[in-house]
Amino acid sequence: MLKVEGVCKSYKQGGWFGKARRQVLYDIDFEWKRGECLGIIGESGCGKSTLGRLLLGIEKPDRGAITFAGKPVLDRGSRRGGISAVFQDYTSSINPFYTVEQALLEPLKLAKETRRSRRSKIERLLRQVGLDESYLPKYPHELSGGEAQRVCIARAVSTEPACIVLDEAISSLDGSVQMQVLELLKRLRETYGMGYIFITHDIQAAAYLCDRVMIVKSGRIEELVEVNRLSEVESPYARELLRKIMV
Repeated sequence: MLKVEGVCKSYKQGGWFGKARRQVLYDIDFEWKRGECLGIIGESGCGKSTLGRLLLGIEKPDRGAITFAGKPVLDRGSRRGGISAVFQDYTSSINPFYTVEQALLEPLKLAKETRRSRRSKIERLLRQVGLDESYLPKYPHELSGGEAQRVCIARAVSTEPACIVLDEAISSLDGSVQMQVLELLKRLRETYGMGYIFITHDIQAAAYLCDRVMIVKSGRIEELVEVNRLSEVESPYARELLRKIMV
């Protein structure tokens, strides 16, 4: 359903007048299947977050194509309501002048939900992410990190998209809260039948949540493997990643 073909991406170096470019992604090819959870794993600087921005249509590749349901993701209409996102920095993901209610209302208004259905849906979403109506008048600075990220997840789920891109969505949270959020994501996936693209440097979290993992090194795909076959990875880099978590 989400198809990536021959995608390359580079960035200009040296400011506006610089001519040199730094290559970040090289010939990326893969397909995300409807309903699956695909992990994109790699160390910091490997290009995985750049790939996430390309998947969301936030940036444009230098070369190659990314399509969602057969249409370019750069076409906002083709991805509206179909792809959503949760980012690492929950503190800047919610407008600081919005209450929780306003933050959750925003995507529902764009989806042209009726006023009555919006209110009942917001209340249901809060319950599903482990919060209650008392959070509706609160502002982001009044929430803990885990609470703020739950609100971000509720907002991403609100339009019932086919796919949510989660870019390091748990890495800023404490260990116990990370596990709670992973469990929440599992439950929401079962409830709504949606899938995820889970971008992370944490192979353990990916193995817990995902069906397949794509291992990225220096802007290239090293290996794409089903989670239940992680022990069979062939590339030296992938084996080293596994060795680190088993020590």
